[in-house]
Amino acid sequence: MSEITWLVVPAAGQGKRMGAEIPKQYLDLQGMPIMALTLHRLYAALPDARLVLCLDDQDQWFSPGWVPFERWQRVSGGTERMDSVLNALQTLNAAEDDLVLVHDVARPCIAVEDLKAVEKAARENVSGALLAMPVADTMKRAAASGSIAHTESREGLWHALTPQGFRYGPLRRALEHARAHASQVTDEASALEAMGESPQLISGRRDNIKVTHPDDLALASAILNAQKHAYI
Repeated sequence: MSEITWLVVPAAGQGKRMGAEIPKQYLDLQGMPIMALTLHRLYAALPDARLVLCLDDQDQWFSPGWVPFERWQRVSGGTERMDSVLNALQTLNAAEDDLVLVHDVARPCIAVEDLKAVEKAARENVSGALLAMPVADTMKRAAASGSIAHTESREGLWHALTPQGFRYGPLRRALEHARAHASQVTDEASALEAMGESPQLISGRRDNIKVTHPDDLALASAILNAQKHAYI
């Protein structure tokens, strides 16, 4: 397998659930934009990777000064996450077996050791790998009325996180297949699953939260403060 690692970071979303005047990736978190914190965490783990940043063409907030990587490029983001990632893959001059790691721009608390673990597992597993977390809470299935329809067994259930890593060729073909069949997959692993692959689940830390709602900012800040006193 190729030793080259590409880091694809979709960052074209508007983050409407945050209810802010600017996209959530540009909100301040401990004095820095969320995007900058995420990129620096990725660089701390994988400094030799090649970054591909998916941005909206009309983005007016991005600053190249936030990018610590020596080799990086900007590509046009799409309407959905899948569109952004596929746009990136179709732009790259990558080999069939290059490794591609996709990471949410709104996960600035990702641990260095988890990033390295997913990269290693994705190289060793032909179907790729993704960071995930076993479900710990009781799971309820809702009825249309909003009341409980029934309780789901949490046995074998995992929360899918990022990064998610796969070989370039299979990932591109899987996403192209999803687009051709109008399947709007919400993560890359789902696209590979539809092609008959079974990516490896890598158990990650529970503090790898995704900043989505306003109260997530305070939680992310508390996590970053805690991480400053521990190896990340």
